[in-house]
Amino acid sequence: SKFLNDKWMIKNGFLNDVQEHKPWWWNIKVQKLNLSASLILLPEVSCQKAIEILQEKGYDQAPVVAESGLILGMVTLSNTLTSVLAGNAQFSDPITKVIYNQFSKIGLEDSLGKLSCILENNHFAIVVHEQMQFNGNGSSFMKQMVFGVVTSMDLLTFVSRNDKK
Repeated sequence: SKFLNDKWMIKNGFLNDVQEHKPWWWNIKVQKLNLSASLILLPEVSCQKAIEILQEKGYDQAPVVAESGLILGMVTLSNTLTSVLAGNAQFSDPITKVIYNQFSKIGLEDSLGKLSCILENNHFAIVVHEQMQFNGNGSSFMKQMVFGVVTSMDLLTFVSRNDKK
């Protein structure tokens, strides 16, 4: 059962530390990865335009975020191309037709250990930062802002550059 799986428990925030022999980087915060700001696509962007933007800017993937700030999912260059070439989507379709809506989020304050557990079963995680926002009548609410996208390669690069053997 996933409730008895320590990695699932870490990934979903129920456990903090389970590894007895943690690597040196395990408790370092995600913010130390120094990720660059992510390219964000709005849901009305067409598949054709998404392909052009991703290729022109040199990105493999980008989060799809509604103007309200709600994170809808992730679009990848390869999935968009594959879907269009297979006839499952048209170039003129909005990218919401080809997004991955199953994705993991991680906060800037979370540990690289938690990130490592997430990346064992996912190609990427969306890095989010919670921010308090106030509206005109003074009431407040928490809003998640996309800070970036992190992959296994980002973690591997950080570890190899900062290896403390």
